[in-house]
Amino acid sequence: QVQLVESGGGSVQAGGSLRLSCAASGRTFSSYTMGWFRQAPGNEREFVAALSWAGGPTPDADSVKGRFTISRDNAKNILYLQMNKLKPEDTAVYYCAARTGSSPSRDLNDYPYWGQGTQVTVSS
Repeated sequence: QVQLVESGGGSVQAGGSLRLSCAASGRTFSSYTMGWFRQAPGNEREFVAALSWAGGPTPDADSVKGRFTISRDNAKNILYLQMNKLKPEDTAVYYCAARTGSSPSRDLNDYPYWGQGTQVTVSS
C-alpha cells in the first residue's frame, strides 16, 4: 500500500508556472505507475498525465500537451508535475494517484490510491 501527499499548489497569473510534488510513503514506490488528475468545480475528475514505474509516459491529455511535464524520482519517492504557460482553465484541484503494475492508464478507476489534492488557481 502507498500513501500520497501532494504539495506545490497555489495561485498564479496566466502564463506563469508551478511545480506540483507528490510524496509517496512506502519502500515500493518504484513499482507503482503514477498519474496526475484534476477536478475543476462542477466537473468530473479528469486525466492529466501518467508515468510507469520505469519512466514510460502515457500521452498527456490534449489540453496540457506541450505545457505540462510529468516526472518521477524513485530514489526520493516523489512524483512531479511541472506546469508551464498556465491558463485560467487549468484551475482545479490536482490529485496524484498510484496503481500497481507497469501500464499507465488514463482511467481514474484504475487507480486505487489517491492523495488529498492540492489547489491550483490561475487568474487572467
